Amino acid sequence: MTSYDGTLPLDGKVALVTGGSRGIGAATAVRLARAGADVAVTYVNGKEAAADAVRAVSSLGRRGVALRADSSDAGEAAGAVERTAEALGGLDVLVNNVGVGVLGPLASLSPDEVDRVLAVNVRGVFLASQAAAARMPEGGRIITIGTCMTQRVPGPGGTLYAMSKSALVGLTKALARELGSVGITANIVHPGPIDTDMNPADGPYAAGQVAMTALGRFGTVEEVAAMVVHLAGASYVTGAEFSVDGGHAA
Repeated sequence: MTSYDGTLPLDGKVALVTGGSRGIGAATAVRLARAGADVAVTYVNGKEAAADAVRAVSSLGRRGVALRADSSDAGEAAGAVERTAEALGGLDVLVNNVGVGVLGPLASLSPDEVDRVLAVNVRGVFLASQAAAARMPEGGRIITIGTCMTQRVPGPGGTLYAMSKSALVGLTKALARELGSVGITANIVHPGPIDTDMNPADGPYAAGQVAMTALGRFGTVEEVAAMVVHLAGASYVTGAEFSVDGGHAA
C-alpha cells in the first residue's frame, strides 16, 4: 500500500480551453486548475469574463492566461495553440469547447450561417487539434465538446448544429487512430441540457428539454467539467464518446 504524496493528477501540465470565458469552458478551466494544471482560455467578446476565469485559476495557485482568438479565423484557431505554448511553456491538454449554435428551419438557414457554423464548430476544431498534435508530448490529451444532438435529435430545427457536431465524432475517432502511436488520446464529451447563460434551466424551452431526460433535470457545467478533467487524466481511453446528458439519449 502506497501513501498519498500530495501530488495532483495534472501537476506540471498545461491546458488550453477554447471558449473558456464562461459556461462549460470556464468551469472546465477552473477544474483543470484544481487538478494541478496551468490553463489558458480563449475568448472573442467576453474579455471580462475571461479575466474572471483567469483569476479563478490563479486563486488556486496555477498560472492562467486569457487569449483573444476567433475560432472562425483559420490562423487564430491554430494560433491559440502556439500562443498557449509560448505563454505557459508547452501544451498537454486541449479542450475544444468553443462552438456556435444556429437553430432554425432548414429552409431558413443561409449560406453565410452554414459557413460560420462549420468554420467554428468543425474547421476551427480540426485546426486547433492539428496544431496541438504537433506540439504535444506523449501523454497528450485532446478532448472535444460535442452535443447530445449527435445521438438523438428530438425535434426540427437542429440540422446545421447537429451536422457540425456530428463531424466531430468522426474527427475524434480518426485522431485516436492517427495519434495513438505517439501516445496522444482523443475523446469527445456530449453534454445534454446544461444550465448556462445561453440555455438557462428556467428558460422558455427548459421544460421540454427536462422532459427528454431520464433524470428529469438540467445538468450543471461542473458535471460536464468533471468528465473532461477525468479524461485529461485517463491514459487508456481514446476514440470514445461520453454522454453527460441525464439520460437524454437513453
